[in-house]
Amino acid sequence: MTRLVAGLAAAALLLSACSTAEDEGAGGTAGFVGGDGSVTIIAPEERSEAPALEGETLDGETLSTADFAGQPLIINVWGSWCAPCRAEAPELVKSSEELEGTANFLGINTRDTVAAALAFERSFGIGYPSLHDPDGVLLLEFAQLPPKAIPSTVVIDAEGRVAARVLGEVSASTLKGIVEDVNAS
Repeated sequence: MTRLVAGLAAAALLLSACSTAEDEGAGGTAGFVGGDGSVTIIAPEERSEAPALEGETLDGETLSTADFAGQPLIINVWGSWCAPCRAEAPELVKSSEELEGTANFLGINTRDTVAAALAFERSFGIGYPSLHDPDGVLLLEFAQLPPKAIPSTVVIDAEGRVAARVLGEVSASTLKGIVEDVNAS
């Protein structure tokens, strides 16, 4: 019986050693929480102030959400390792072009290396800036309506309040409709 317990313990130890810390943070598509595409719109009277986010962009510049004050801001949380993020990237590029002058776009790249994130942006032709948030610290700032999945998109109204959230992939038409609703309220 003692040999059986010792054998099981040894097997468990060996199996637990099959992954390293590098494996945990490395690319791949496992280990993320995908969204279901659900859209949450907050009535104007129930909106709370959006967090003031500041950080370094993938290009090494300092950027703050305050830089976008006075116009709706669409914040997309993404990672180059995330298959749904790759699927929605062309839709976000299309939206950013269609909504230019009506809304600003900002990405938050999470759990990624700068090199992988920049390659992703080049590959999809993403022209708006992204804050680099490898540890997800910026995401913790969203109290009222947190971006709980990757990808997630949060819409901040022109008054700086959280107005909407999409968990999962977002289409250009859905995003355009959300921005129109937010601008009308």
